[in-house]
Amino acid sequence: MRKDNSGHPDDVWSPDDADETVEPAGSGLVAYFGYGSLVNRATLRTGIVAAHRARLKGWRRSWRSRPDGGPSPSQTAAAGVTPSFLTAGRAEDAAIDGLLIVDYAHNLAAVDAREFHYHRRRINLEDLELADPSGIAENSESGGHGLGSRIALYVYEGRTDLPHAPGPAPILRSYLDAVMQGFLREFGEAGLHRFVAETDAFHTPIHEDREAPLYPRAVTLSADEAELFDAALKAVAGPGAN
Repeated sequence: MRKDNSGHPDDVWSPDDADETVEPAGSGLVAYFGYGSLVNRATLRTGIVAAHRARLKGWRRSWRSRPDGGPSPSQTAAAGVTPSFLTAGRAEDAAIDGLLIVDYAHNLAAVDAREFHYHRRRINLEDLELADPSGIAENSESGGHGLGSRIALYVYEGRTDLPHAPGPAPILRSYLDAVMQGFLREFGEAGLHRFVAETDAFHTPIHEDREAPLYPRAVTLSADEAELFDAALKAVAGPGAN
C-alpha cells in the first residue's frame, strides 16, 4: 500500500483506461479541478505549482455510495465503515465551485492513487470561469502558471462501472469537515453555503468521527468552524442528518 507524504496509508489505484492515465507531455505541468477535499490546501500532498479559485460549468456534485472494488483505506476498514464519497458528473446548466490546481506532471500518478475510485476526465479551459483570470499567464517560463493550450486539464469523476459496495454508506464527518473548511477558506461563508446547496444527496446519514477521524487527511477545526459547519449541514439536511 502506498503512503502519502503525511505518513498515512493511501489507496492504491490501478489504471483501467490507458487514454486516461498517460502522463502529459509538453511543459511538464498539468492542472486538475478539485471540487471536494482537494479544495482544502491542507489536504494536498504534492508540491503543487499554483491553485486558482474557479467554477466548472456543466458539472454537478453529489454524494454516492463507494464503488465495490479496490482496497479500502485502512482506517475505515478497521472501523467497519464504508463511507460515501463525493463525486461530480456532467449536468447541463449546472456549475460548481472548486480549486484549479496546477501541478507537475510527474505528481499525477500520486493524485490518481488518491482518487482511485474515480476516472480522470479531460476538460477544456473554456469550461472554467476563473475567479482571477488576470493571474494566469499562457507561458510558465515568463512567470505565469502555464495554463496555455499545451497544458492538460482534468477533473475526477466517480466510477459508475462498478456496483455499489454493500451496506450503509454514511458521510464521514472528518471528511466533510475537511471539504467544508476548504470551501470556507477559498470562497467565504457564502461559498460554503453554495457548496452545500449545489451538492446532491445531503440527506445521507453522517458517521460522527470528528473526535477520532477516520479520514486520513483530517484537519483541525476551530470552535467557530465546527459550529458553522454543523449549522450549514442542518440547514440543508435537517436535524435528522446528525
